[in-house]
Amino acid sequence: MIIVQHIHSSGHEIGVLPQVLLALPFVLAFMFYITCVVISRKNQRSWPVHRTTLWTLGILCALTAVIGPVAVQAHGNFTLHMLGHLLLGMIAPLLMVLAAPVTLLLRTFSVPAARKVTKVLKSKPLHLFTNPVFASILNMGGLWVLYTTNLFPAMHEHTWLHILIHFHVFLAGYLFTISMIYIDPMPHGYPYLYRGVVLVLALASHGILSKYIYANPPSGVAAADAQTGGMLMYYGGDAVDIIIIFILCLHWYRSARPKIPQFEKNRTGWKADTT
Repeated sequence: MIIVQHIHSSGHEIGVLPQVLLALPFVLAFMFYITCVVISRKNQRSWPVHRTTLWTLGILCALTAVIGPVAVQAHGNFTLHMLGHLLLGMIAPLLMVLAAPVTLLLRTFSVPAARKVTKVLKSKPLHLFTNPVFASILNMGGLWVLYTTNLFPAMHEHTWLHILIHFHVFLAGYLFTISMIYIDPMPHGYPYLYRGVVLVLALASHGILSKYIYANPPSGVAAADAQTGGMLMYYGGDAVDIIIIFILCLHWYRSARPKIPQFEKNRTGWKADTT
């Protein structure tokens, strides 16, 4: 009995089971987040609606990339493949990070359970994975290996590799995002300047890769398709990067802004309120 319909006779379509396996973690993540929101509200601790909306949109972006028409056609259409890359590796992670899932988790759990979560956040492995340099190498390095070696055609020939690479793209994108912008608690925080420099270098690497793809199509990809996909990667990536840069700079500005005491008017102008 055939359990997995690996690739259709056209050679450009992925079976149903790999799509379901890729989609299931995101569906479970959505259900878990909503459950935490409900519990938090029952405990008289409201949770911002915009955070829930961001999480929902992030999950939808990820699901669009791994199951359904885009996921199926991306197996033979490089432009749609690149759209899936942007949705799964950049847009979904950014939206989900902005939803502050760890903060919600800490608000929902009991004090002992929350302390265990905090202990994990302070662990050495997480310190390593959230280091901007390590996260950038994991993210950008993985993309360079994927598109400049035989790994790309191999991904379309082996189901397990297809699943593994898609999970890597999302997780690497998520780690990269949380290493750059701190929405949730980050015990091992890195200086803004350090993050800013690494971010600029990572964005440059992403831009160079998109141009490389434009001029040097991956194995099995037509030149016209590679050019369209490369442009989508370049301009679509820039759009997401601008948001990350804006948030990082905003946080940097707020942290460096001097604290201004409250003032009250007097006959000469403004008088500090020292009470």
